[in-house]
Amino acid sequence: MSVTADPLTPTRFAPTRTFEEIADAVYAGERISTADARVLFDHPNLLELGALADFRRQQRSDPDTVTYIIGRILNYTNVCWVRCKFCAFYRTPGHDEGYLHSDEAILDKVRDTVEKGGVEILFQGGLNPKLKIEYYESIFSKIKEQFPDVILHALSPAEIIYIAHISKITLEEALKRLKAAGLHSIPGAGGEILVDRVRKIIAPYKDTTDEWLACMRAASALGIRSTASMMFGHVETIDDRIEHLGRIRDLQDESAPFRAFITWNFQPEETQLEIPVKASGADYLRTVAVSRIFLDNFDNLQVSILTQGPKIAQMALKYGANDFGSVMIEENVVSAAGNKFILSAEEFERIIKAAGFTPKRRNTRYELLEG
Repeated sequence: MSVTADPLTPTRFAPTRTFEEIADAVYAGERISTADARVLFDHPNLLELGALADFRRQQRSDPDTVTYIIGRILNYTNVCWVRCKFCAFYRTPGHDEGYLHSDEAILDKVRDTVEKGGVEILFQGGLNPKLKIEYYESIFSKIKEQFPDVILHALSPAEIIYIAHISKITLEEALKRLKAAGLHSIPGAGGEILVDRVRKIIAPYKDTTDEWLACMRAASALGIRSTASMMFGHVETIDDRIEHLGRIRDLQDESAPFRAFITWNFQPEETQLEIPVKASGADYLRTVAVSRIFLDNFDNLQVSILTQGPKIAQMALKYGANDFGSVMIEENVVSAAGNKFILSAEEFERIIKAAGFTPKRRNTRYELLEG
């Protein structure tokens, strides 16, 4: 997908400043506008854009450090009725390939994670109509009882909204009960593009933009932090990407729910969403750079090594990213689309050092760990 401006295509964010004027503003520590973001997306010199993003990165994080975490994506069920067109992982209720891991299997996976040095369980699945709030309270409590030091980074807003709905409780009550059972933070999954026109095309039965944002807002009010994300390179326009970033930045201004931002390009393999051309590595680097420059209220911007691979991920460290994400002991959703870049901690550290940075291990709270 090209990010070059088409002069015949109208934009919602008509430019008012030149790239040079915007660069001067960034170097002065000023916030840029959505119109400025459009100029950056259209700027032909990717290296200049990267330099600007790297400057912003150094304003928000330790300029010499790149962090990473050791964790596991634990996909407890693949049963989901929503049928998102971009997803190759789900199986509809009643499908022969649908599964729900037993409590024993889940606890074995957590134990294996801890034994391998992991500190985070990213607990995610589908919208399974058989699982109400009591299921999550039970399994979270068992995990916390047996592994009290493990951080549960769990459930997308879509899952939480659905859990509240089928359990006939409010969103706030669901969040309170999940937190009491052990939920620590919420991953930004399900954000995709926070523009309802786009969401109706790629996931017509999923939560709306306002519902996604409301879940993150309510969680923040209860002291549950989260991450924000963006999946691009499908049916969205550049203006849609900018609108998404604007909504994320506005909510961060309002209640600071997000510890980090992660963006990746859509992986079309084995999905029902057909696109003419898969987004390129250059488009990914450009999107990372614009995100870093625009999201001036985010400390951390994480690469997506699962979708980009080690070389592009390494380059992204010069385009605004300061976190290498997770050494994933297990991952099934992206891999279901035929993409699998899973590296060891040693490989993470080698790649980070080769880019000229010092690798440091962290936890979900972005606290640095010894060793």
